[in-house]
Amino acid sequence: MRIVFFGTPIFAAQNLQYLIENNFDITAVVTTQDQIKGRGKKLIASDVKKLALQNNIPVIEYNIFILDNIIKKLKEINAELFVVVAFKKLPIDIWSLPKKGTINLHASLLPNYRGAAPINRVLINGEKETGLTTFFINSNIDSGDIIKNKKIFINEDLTAAQLHNLFIEEGNILLANTLKIINNGKYKRKEQLKN
Repeated sequence: MRIVFFGTPIFAAQNLQYLIENNFDITAVVTTQDQIKGRGKKLIASDVKKLALQNNIPVIEYNIFILDNIIKKLKEINAELFVVVAFKKLPIDIWSLPKKGTINLHASLLPNYRGAAPINRVLINGEKETGLTTFFINSNIDSGDIIKNKKIFINEDLTAAQLHNLFIEEGNILLANTLKIINNGKYKRKEQLKN
């Protein structure tokens, strides 16, 4: 199954690394453009772009001003599935392209904690459990049909950094398992309840 991976930060790069190591067919990566950072004002590539280049995977830099060009490139790649981890909201013209859909790995048990910074928000709110969810992207943020989820219990000493690292580890497994069941067609879509 040909996959295009969308992501930017280290969290997404760790998931991408796991997929590469486990021989998933990552045909291209979409990530943000290089950013000017640091005191030296140097252009710095995203963690996902660095990893893709190290593995000779073609990179498409996302820019809303050249969406038509990006859509054209994605159509030429003709991937069966798009995988999104820690990336921008995609327009329907992109997420509707692959025949098997576009999925997202989200760091909460949806429909709880939709949107940005779910790791920090569950800790701030003193939750006793959280988790990860894979779901099909639709037009609304983090509201598409759920494919799989993984519950994670939180002890009171757990820091955001520790939870982040745990999510990377558990996210690798959940994402790989999700891709396998999508590839063989043995999955059920579960509509999210309103939150």
